[in-house]
Amino acid sequence: MVLLPVLLICGVVVAVLIFGIAVYNSLVQSKILVDESWSGIDVQLKRRYDLIPNLVETVKGYAKHEKSTFEKVTELRNAAMNAKGIEEKGQLENQLSSTLKSLFAVAENYPELKADTNFIKLQDSLSEIETEIQGSRRYYNGTVRDFNTKIMVFPNNLFAQVMGFKSREFFAAEEEAKGNVKVDFSEEKK
Repeated sequence: MVLLPVLLICGVVVAVLIFGIAVYNSLVQSKILVDESWSGIDVQLKRRYDLIPNLVETVKGYAKHEKSTFEKVTELRNAAMNAKGIEEKGQLENQLSSTLKSLFAVAENYPELKADTNFIKLQDSLSEIETEIQGSRRYYNGTVRDFNTKIMVFPNNLFAQVMGFKSREFFAAEEEAKGNVKVDFSEEKK
């Protein structure tokens, strides 16, 4: 008679351990997927960082008086490369994207630049990279959503908290970056 409650308690303990191991393994797999998806974004951002100096130099040759735009692109590129954390990197990347749009708007004023084959190749490469970054962001945000959901649902949340799993931040556009970028050339150029 005493053996039955002991076996029942041992069975419950073993079941909880097996469930805990399964939850832990599932959370680790999801965490690795999130890390891998962030790596995909990082690779595309590195490609963009490498392309930006070439793009700026090409445009500089035609638009020497647009110095502030070139400086801002370079400054934001360097800041984004050195950003710590997903939120800071996301904010700087959104600013950099807006500034790059301004750079292309500057190029619109120079027909000979728009016809330059090197500039066209750089512009096409940047467009391709931006598309890849968008795809990588969507994938990353999907893996973050799945991971965050996994650690917040019951009973996983009990194990996740004990095991030190914390929710991850989404890589999202800021509200002002979601709208169209407006470039105003009404001021007289110096």
